[in-house]
Amino acid sequence: MIVMAIETACDDTAVAIVRDGHDVLSSVVITEMVAQERFGGIVPELAARAQLELLTPAIEQALAEASVQLTQIDALAVNNRHGLLRSITVGVAAAKALSLALNIPLMPIHHIEGHVYSALIENPGIPWPHVCLTVAGGHNLLLQANSHGEYQLLGRTLDDAAGEVYDKLARRLGLGFPGGLQIDRLAAKGDPNAFALPRPMIGDGTCDFSFSGLKTAVTRLVDDFVDASKPIPAEDIAASFQAAVVDVLAAKVLVAVRQVNSSVVTVTGGVAANSELRSRLSKMGPDHDFEAFFPSLRYCTDNAAMIACAAHHLGIEHAAGINEALDASSNAPLGNLGVLYSSKKQRG
Repeated sequence: MIVMAIETACDDTAVAIVRDGHDVLSSVVITEMVAQERFGGIVPELAARAQLELLTPAIEQALAEASVQLTQIDALAVNNRHGLLRSITVGVAAAKALSLALNIPLMPIHHIEGHVYSALIENPGIPWPHVCLTVAGGHNLLLQANSHGEYQLLGRTLDDAAGEVYDKLARRLGLGFPGGLQIDRLAAKGDPNAFALPRPMIGDGTCDFSFSGLKTAVTRLVDDFVDASKPIPAEDIAASFQAAVVDVLAAKVLVAVRQVNSSVVTVTGGVAANSELRSRLSKMGPDHDFEAFFPSLRYCTDNAAMIACAAHHLGIEHAAGINEALDASSNAPLGNLGVLYSSKKQRG
């Protein structure tokens, strides 16, 4: 079965064409960078307007790269839950129009569920159940993925997500947005022990996270150098910050593995591209009887191939006909067990 998937949860415009869930014929991701560079982050209205302009070219590029005609598409999948509402609406509207025009089924997918499945694109044999750490700018979760579409929430961030703090520090250091890759590269040149930064909740025995205190501490550290008119040791600050984040993430993964007695961990989301996190968990695995799986770097950040993979495993071949009533939601439960992904701060 050939599936076209559309993903517009945030600022990226992503389209993929995937055969049988894992044979990625094309995966196109276009990011509108002008607004990001001007405002130092994502402006939801501008992101959605850019996606309106970019989605048709992205679809055309995906078809061309896959050497597939629209008439050869068997089904459509789209993220309709979690993200910026205006952006999600753009993708859902396009998917519904294509579904009606081509008279093929359309399957809705939760954005975070897409990330959960991103590790399976290239590793379809990953066993169930397994622990999944999904961590990015907008979410930070530890799940036990029990079976397709069913999850047990082990822990979540109580305030800020790790990727959000990466972006905040990158902006403060003048590195631009998004900040994950820039901080990772800078950290490789610095001393991770140069500054003593907090590791919030690292030893509390739970799988929950908190990164607001670390965000405040590293921001104040930068401000101290600015206020004193001293050069900012950006490399050492980045290395010390990254060490703190990875220490917390690795410690929480170990708690989760022991809590549910899991031998497999998948790590997904934008922060899963971080070189130190990938190295740390890969090295920890043999010492603690688990194996860590990571998506390729191109499938860590938002992409549509993960939406197609999730749709394949969640039964798109049995999907109903055209879904004219499909709507968009910025916040929705995850999976059949109704796991809420948002932080307590967000829900409050």
